[in-house]
Amino acid sequence: MNSSSASSPAHLYRSATRAAWLGLFVNLTLGIVKLAGGVLGGSFALISDAINSLGDSLTSIVVIFGLWYAQRPADEEHPYGHTRAEAVAASNVSMLIMISAVFVGWEAIRRLGTVHATPPVWTMWIAAINMVIKESLFWYKLTISRQTKSLSIAASAWDHRSDALCSLAVLLGLAIVRWGGPSYMWADETAAIVVVLAILINTSRMFRQSTSELLDPQADEELIQQIRAAAESVPGVCAVEKLWVRKTGIEFLADIHIEVDAQLTVEAGHRIGHRVKDKLIEQFAQLRDVLVHLEPYPHEPPPSP
Repeated sequence: MNSSSASSPAHLYRSATRAAWLGLFVNLTLGIVKLAGGVLGGSFALISDAINSLGDSLTSIVVIFGLWYAQRPADEEHPYGHTRAEAVAASNVSMLIMISAVFVGWEAIRRLGTVHATPPVWTMWIAAINMVIKESLFWYKLTISRQTKSLSIAASAWDHRSDALCSLAVLLGLAIVRWGGPSYMWADETAAIVVVLAILINTSRMFRQSTSELLDPQADEELIQQIRAAAESVPGVCAVEKLWVRKTGIEFLADIHIEVDAQLTVEAGHRIGHRVKDKLIEQFAQLRDVLVHLEPYPHEPPPSP
C-alpha cells in the first residue's frame, strides 16, 4: 500500500462501489433470465439458481448502500465515522439469504420423485453461460477486494465462485435428465439441493466474516509489520512498543505507542508523534486515523503493585 492518489480512500471506495454496481447489474440480469428459463423450461434447479442470483442482487444493493453510508463524515454521535455500516449490512443480508435458501431447499426435497416434463436443451445453455460469467466476475472482484481490502467485495467475489459451481451442478443435473430420460428426473431436484447447500455454506462464511469485523480483530501481520517499519523510520522514534490496527469497513484505525528519548521536552516529543501520524496516513491510504502515544526511552515497565 504505497502512497499515491490511485490508492486514496476515495479511490478505494469508488473501485469497490463500481464492482458492487457491476455485480448488481449482472446478478439482476442473470436472475431474470434464469427465472424465465426455469419456469418456461420446467427446471427447478434453474429456478433455485435464479433465486440465488436475485438474492445476490439484494446483497449488491445493500453493499452499495453500506459503502455510501460508510463514507459519511464523523459527527458527535459517531466520532469514529460510519465505516462499519458495510459489515452491519453484510451480516443482515447474509441472514436473509440463508432463510430464503432454506425455503428453496425444502421445496426441492418436496419435489423429489415428482414427474414433470424434461427441460429443453436451451436451459443447459443458460446454465453454461451463467457459469462462465460468474467465474469471470469472481476473478474481477477478487482483484478489487485485494486492492481495497473490502470485506463485502471479497464476500461477493466468493459468492460469484459459489454461483459458478452452482451453475455447474445445474448443468450436470440438466444433462443427466436430458440424456438419462424420465427415470433420471430426480437429478434436477438434486442439483437444486446442491445449489441450496452451496448458498448456505457461502452465506454462513460471509456472516462469520462480517460479525467478526464488528469485534475489532487485529489486522493481518503483513500490514502490521509495514506500519511498524514506517513508524520506526521516522527520525526521533527509538522503538515501537505497541501497535494495534483494527479494521473498520475498508479502512483501518491504528493505535501506536512509540518510544522517544526520555530527555526530550514535551513539545519535541509531540512533534515526533505528529510526524509519525502524518507519515502513516500519507503512506497507507486505508488508515483513517492514527492515535499516537509517547513512551520514554529507555522504557522501564511500571513497578508491580
